Amino acid sequence: MANDVILYRTDDGKSAIELYLDNGTVWLTQQELAELFQTSKQNISKHIKAIFEDGELDETVVVNYQLTTTRHGAIAGKTQSKKVAYYNLDMILAIGYRVRSPRGVQFRHYASTVLKEYLIKGFAMDDDRLKNLGGSSYFKELLERIRDIRSSEKVFYRQVLDLFATSSDYNANSSEAKKFFATVQNKMHYAIHHNTASELIYNRVDSEKEFMGLTTFKGDLPTLSEAKVAKNYLTEKELRGLNQLVSGYLDFAERQAEREEVMTMADWVTHVDRILQATGEDLLDNSGSISREQMKQKVDKEYKNYQAKTLSQVEKDYLKEIKSIENLAKEGGN
Repeated sequence: MANDVILYRTDDGKSAIELYLDNGTVWLTQQELAELFQTSKQNISKHIKAIFEDGELDETVVVNYQLTTTRHGAIAGKTQSKKVAYYNLDMILAIGYRVRSPRGVQFRHYASTVLKEYLIKGFAMDDDRLKNLGGSSYFKELLERIRDIRSSEKVFYRQVLDLFATSSDYNANSSEAKKFFATVQNKMHYAIHHNTASELIYNRVDSEKEFMGLTTFKGDLPTLSEAKVAKNYLTEKELRGLNQLVSGYLDFAERQAEREEVMTMADWVTHVDRILQATGEDLLDNSGSISREQMKQKVDKEYKNYQAKTLSQVEKDYLKEIKSIENLAKEGGN
């Protein structure tokens, strides 16, 4: 396997897995997969067999057999060679879905963010390494990352969360990060319409309204999960306001990077409020009157009522289609 290695550390800090980089993807052995997902090698082997039997992946594509030389177990000073199977990222993710462990969820998040950045750009930001190489390298890459966040298709407060992750001392498990992630969405929403995210959904979801009151959703009808996302209820004016707030925040971030100002997590938390105050917005100073659980209960109830109304028409259309097919079959038989 190639000499290039990406070191992946699990969130609990208990494991450091070496991902072997070769041919535009990463590779692991069954033993390494077992350590990654905190399960047995036998369990990993069982999942791999099932994946191939189901035709989910092509063995000739996702497996790379390498000759490995090891010391002979019975004869001193003698070596032996054996073929070892390495599995690529597609297989790693497929196994992760089947294992269904917290480690699997963590690795999928890592694969879609840091690892994706590495595979596309050839590197991922390592703040300590870049700072030790010299300030200009660190801030040049930081500025590029901020601009990449800005040009992405992600919207509104999610961009702020991505920006927050560029902090020099970023740690997803720290109390500061958890507090920020839990409050930034509500701060942004409150600045625009004086509701927390839960309050907004609770007040606007209504089975009697067209599309339950949602203004944005992907398919022909809103799904239950879409009905629990606050931004899906915003008007065009409110969406524009959120965009302006976040745009101003990213302007500030770019300026800090250009000035080579290192920003910690605490700094970003402070500046969220400062920027909202500078634009004359009202600040949220409490957790709101509606809990997330209250919001979810109401959405579930309204969605059930809405579904009962809309499915009746869907069922009619379905029966109509079935009848049409039956008629065509009869005509074909005559």
